Amino acid sequence: MNKLYLGSAYWAPVAYYAAMYRHGGAVIEQYDTYIKQTYRNRCTIVGAQGVQVLTVPVEKPTPSMVMRDVRISDHGNWRHLHRSAIASAYGSSPFYEYYADDINRFYEQRYDYLVDYNCAQIECVCGWLGISAEVLRSETFLSASSAAVTDLREAIHPKHPDMNLLSSYMPRPYYQVFASRHGFIADVSILDLICNMGNESLLVLAGRI
Repeated sequence: MNKLYLGSAYWAPVAYYAAMYRHGGAVIEQYDTYIKQTYRNRCTIVGAQGVQVLTVPVEKPTPSMVMRDVRISDHGNWRHLHRSAIASAYGSSPFYEYYADDINRFYEQRYDYLVDYNCAQIECVCGWLGISAEVLRSETFLSASSAAVTDLREAIHPKHPDMNLLSSYMPRPYYQVFASRHGFIADVSILDLICNMGNESLLVLAGRI
């Protein structure tokens, strides 16, 4: 199967991990230009009031700053706010309690660089799912894709996802604790799938349920 390239993402959406699982791993791009309002520093969760966006503040990037150089800001009380929002959204879900300690550690331990923070989350999620995927970081920027590469770096985007590329990685609807109120909401953070489906999350990513 083609080598998969993904952008760095904060608690990345379900399609991100479905692609990683089906390709047996991924190369995480860390030499792309940092762009605001992307999954690089934001995720979406589903709570009682519907979709909520959580954004990690970063030190003001310079023009054309590459992702690997972007620093996390300590501005505001974002760690407490994110941790509380996740607990509020998923505290009543079937499996939150099994993952809460691991989730909370990401708001207790400080990371200087956003890409390190995101990659640590990928490692954690792969551990939860039991995915033995090879996850590498790019050593240079992939400037042009080829037949040997599946390039989803910009396809997985909160505002304009490329559904032509993503359609094969979008799992069928799964149980969500607030679905009776909001209906099923697709492709939100992997935390949503993990907390609602637990050990069956891998079956969802594989398209088996």
